[in-house]
Amino acid sequence: MTKQTWTAVVSAILFVVCAAVIAMVPVNYVVWAPGSTTNLLGASNGRPLVAISGVRTYPTSGDLMMTTVAVTRADAELSLPEALYAYWMPDREVLPREIVYPPGSSIGEVQQRETEQMDMSQSEAVAAAIQAAGLPIQRVPIVESVATAGPANGKIQAGDLLVKVDGKNVTTPEDVASLIEGHRVGDEVKFTIDRHQKTTEVDVVTSGSNTNPGRPVVGITMGSGYRHSAVVEFNVDQSIGGPSGGLMFALAVYDKLSPKNLVTGLRVAGSGMIDGTGKITSVGAIDAKISAAERDGASVFLVPESNCADVSAKPRNIRLVKMSGLGQAIDALGDLQDPAHQAEVKGCS
Repeated sequence: MTKQTWTAVVSAILFVVCAAVIAMVPVNYVVWAPGSTTNLLGASNGRPLVAISGVRTYPTSGDLMMTTVAVTRADAELSLPEALYAYWMPDREVLPREIVYPPGSSIGEVQQRETEQMDMSQSEAVAAAIQAAGLPIQRVPIVESVATAGPANGKIQAGDLLVKVDGKNVTTPEDVASLIEGHRVGDEVKFTIDRHQKTTEVDVVTSGSNTNPGRPVVGITMGSGYRHSAVVEFNVDQSIGGPSGGLMFALAVYDKLSPKNLVTGLRVAGSGMIDGTGKITSVGAIDAKISAAERDGASVFLVPESNCADVSAKPRNIRLVKMSGLGQAIDALGDLQDPAHQAEVKGCS
């Protein structure tokens, strides 16, 4: 074998070895790809995916499809060839891992965060839908967490709605904090709470704050919640997390509370975060979600107006409809069912 041949052979072997090493070494990125879709007006294992009691409901027809994104798992690694392939695919996105998974977070912490985001999204969606349907609703503070070493532990639970403090109605977390701080350390504070639609009174003795021993605290953190007569149960796949299903949850609840069918004859998909007032805000991976909806036969996709700039310009066989509020989405779906008004519904372009 000549010197030139040996050189070529060795070079080829080194190239193969280097390519293999590059292929096996993980890169610090994750991929977003089209995930599954779920018709929230349907059922699973004989149970409706959105079940409502406590208020009058109405039959529904058509499809309201919640879209999801398939993402590289927190405990999985991505190779360079996989990242490059995803980068060139039009319905996938490659992102730095730290954007999706905060550094130092365990798999359990990631899953817990996504579950909490989903729970909050559903709570806000229900509140927005009830208000859109014109049903009575009251804004009240909600307990987000209870300190294990605090005086409220074992008496108040996360998720409790705070209706009164010392017999006085409260509507904001600031109201509660002000009434607690009106006491002295060692005083008893009377809370009227709503837990699973049942009202009860709980007495908690204040202790001193760790940072200021003279300041009375009960060991709870609060946010804004809602009190109403509707009992809404979501029976969606427990592995789905995050806040981006809020818009579709709100529409599904509203459709069941409204005597007029919202999507008769339509297969509507969408994605968007929503708050209790009905405001819709942007989500991630919007292209991947549109592709998932298109793949599964949706004819309409509801896009948050603030996401329109993120939608690729490639040709699609699905109508994109933009909106910034729940009321706007409801009106647009009504217009899409009326041939005389279909052309008035605005898209992203």
